[in-house]
Amino acid sequence: MHESVLKWVGETLVSADVAGRSVLEVGSYDVNGSIRTVVVPLGPASYVGVDQSAGPGVDQVVSAVDLVAEFGAGSFDVVISTEMLEHVELPLDVIPEMVEVLAPGGLLVLTTRSPGFPYHPYPVDTWRYTLDGMGQILVAASLVVRELVSDPQ
Repeated sequence: MHESVLKWVGETLVSADVAGRSVLEVGSYDVNGSIRTVVVPLGPASYVGVDQSAGPGVDQVVSAVDLVAEFGAGSFDVVISTEMLEHVELPLDVIPEMVEVLAPGGLLVLTTRSPGFPYHPYPVDTWRYTLDGMGQILVAASLVVRELVSDPQ
């Protein structure tokens, strides 16, 4: 994960967002840093990291399109996905899954890459998102957008 993402999440999430809550990280395979190091010290009741492949940081192998089938609707207070969405082939199938496993009033923390960020296949690199485009996707998913910012890198 890019250093700027780790820094942003560390500055944005506070204990009140996470303490005593159930957290799901979607795309948790630790390739080059993990958001878990920032979130776990905030005291979640539980933390589950999922990815399509087993590896460092992965507690359960679960495809992002099978989150509801695996965990059930409304099963997590906080859903976090950093630097994963640009790697899925069908993001409009994945975002509703993350939203549906989110408990009512829950918090979705999502970061992804925008135009201009270098190609980085793992295993594929298929999408780039503008702020306007991501905002429209989130509103269409019936989310209230608390903050939508570009990466200051």
